Order: sequence, then structure tokens, then C-alpha cells
Amino acid sequence: MSQLNKWMIGGKISRLVVVITSKETGEHVERWQFDVHMTSKSTKHRSSKKASDKENTAPEDSTPAPADPEPEKTEAQIQEEIQAIFRQITASVTFLPILDGNCTFNVLVYADADSDVPIEWGDSDAKEIKNGEKVQLRSFSTSNHKVDTMVSYRLAE
Repeated sequence: MSQLNKWMIGGKISRLVVVITSKETGEHVERWQFDVHMTSKSTKHRSSKKASDKENTAPEDSTPAPADPEPEKTEAQIQEEIQAIFRQITASVTFLPILDGNCTFNVLVYADADSDVPIEWGDSDAKEIKNGEKVQLRSFSTSNHKVDTMVSYRLAE
């Protein structure tokens, strides 16, 4: 978990996936996906225009004012969003099939190519669920991240 924390703080993760796999069949039965989007602080960059080509440009004084940046969320607001996701995950037992038999799980991390990867970590396929159902869950955001969540699962036969 300390490695995940380092990558998250460093902005190196774009996706975190937890895959639940049947020990008996090796088939992936659930896949929980958390897409992490870095939200950059609003920085104002002025574009430089060539002085010689003003024929098709708007007059300087008619440039629209930049939109006000969204106010940062409080810690309480962020915690409320995360709690809502936890409630939704907990409520997912109403539609997810019951896991029969023994299962194991794998954690997959989609990290930037320039990330330092410990020796214990290895490459993997995406461990997608064949012919699975997908359900988009709630998202939450902080001043630095936006996290989209989704679960896919294998329908009982």
C-alpha cells in the first residue's frame, strides 16, 4: 500500500483495478475499476499573438473575461462524496451475483511509463471479464483528483 500512496501523491496512477478471481476455475468474476484523473490547478497562460496578423482577430477589449475557477471542496464535502461511494458499493450486493467457492484477488495499477516499479510488482493483462455486465458507479473529486468508479461482473449461468 505504501507504493500506491507514493504513486498517488506523485500523480503517477491513471487507474486502479481490483479483480476477484475464482480459485477453482481461474475465471475473473468481478472487476472493480477506479479511474484517477489529475485535476490541474487553474493556471493562466497567455497566448502570444503575432502583431503582423490582426485582420481576423477580435479587438483587444472584446476578449471575454475568464470564467471564475470552481471553489475548492472542503474536507467534509470530499468525505461525503466518498461515503456515498461506499454506500453504493455496499448496496451493490443487491445486483452482484453471489461469489461461489474460494476466490482470490489481484490489484492492478495503471501507472505512468516513467514510474519506478518495485521488483515485486509485475506486468499483467487487463483481466477483463468476458461477456460481463458493467455498472458505472458514482464519482468523487478532490482539489487534485477526480475518481470515476465502475464494477463489471460475470452473470450467473
